[in-house]
Amino acid sequence: MTSIMLESIDRSDATPLHDQVASQIRRAIADEEASPGERLPPARDLAAVMGVNTNTVLRAMRVLRDEGLLEFRRGHGIRVAGTPQRSAVIARARELVRFARQQGYRREELVSIIEGIR
Repeated sequence: MTSIMLESIDRSDATPLHDQVASQIRRAIADEEASPGERLPPARDLAAVMGVNTNTVLRAMRVLRDEGLLEFRRGHGIRVAGTPQRSAVIARARELVRFARQQGYRREELVSIIEGIR
């Protein structure tokens, strides 16, 4: 299990608490304090260090999971799944999928287009 350096949350900041928590974890991953495959400390421990509710940390972790940075596996805890670069690729891929759907393309058609790009 990794030990990442996190700070207390700035309650005077207008940024939602879960976004601040997600930013700190994202930074720790970018700074290689936590590498792909490493398990994060339990949410309750991170919450205690940061001075927030455990649900706030869990919400932040779900955001990072959706970005492709974290992986939740029952019985194995929460692990770092990727890098900020991978997260950026996933975000752009989601944008592409959203755009393709707006243009009337189905999933199979989009996959075919992507596979045809060299």
